[in-house]
Amino acid sequence: MSDSTADFLRTTRTPYDTIAEDYGARFPPGDLHPLDRTLIRAFAELVTVNGSAPVADLGSGPGHITALLHEQGVPVFGVDLSPVMVTLARAAYPALRFHVGSMTALDLPDATLGGVLALYSTIHLPDEELPTACAEFRRTLAPGGHALLGFQSGPEPGRLHLTERFGHGIDLDYYWRTPEQVAEALTGAGLDLVATVLREPAAEETRPRGFVLARRA
Repeated sequence: MSDSTADFLRTTRTPYDTIAEDYGARFPPGDLHPLDRTLIRAFAELVTVNGSAPVADLGSGPGHITALLHEQGVPVFGVDLSPVMVTLARAAYPALRFHVGSMTALDLPDATLGGVLALYSTIHLPDEELPTACAEFRRTLAPGGHALLGFQSGPEPGRLHLTERFGHGIDLDYYWRTPEQVAEALTGAGLDLVATVLREPAAEETRPRGFVLARRA
């Protein structure tokens, strides 16, 4: 692991450990845009039709999306960088498996996953780390497996640095990317592009939401 990778992992983990309980309260189960929910259900159908290999929900947070996939019949487990988030997810969903880990270095064997889901978790990856994560998605996916990424987007890539959230002082970077930029990172890692979606902001959202679905041949 390079020093730069260790730095961004630490500066992402610490804020989420700090805000974990408030984050879970702010985004309760079921708090999903209908289109987002539809895309997750489509992803669930794709990965279960392809076989029974497990699916990794990367950046699983309080575990709500992991539980939604489980309800859809997906053999899923959650991975999150924040130990506090993992503790909260285990308490909320004791029948499901959650562990601490990083999408840039997954502690998983090659070609063993039926799917990879990363909803609003690649947003903390610096640009130089995104290809590393996509290479890990490709490495761990079995042939025919799918990866679905969801992220804040916009007409151009950008970066936001936050020093406060939910009343807590934090030090956290957010990166927004175009669907084309994310698709290029996935195809550059050796995955085949299946679909891109861009929806406009809804309710309290301030940025468009992008989704990219890719598949390992």
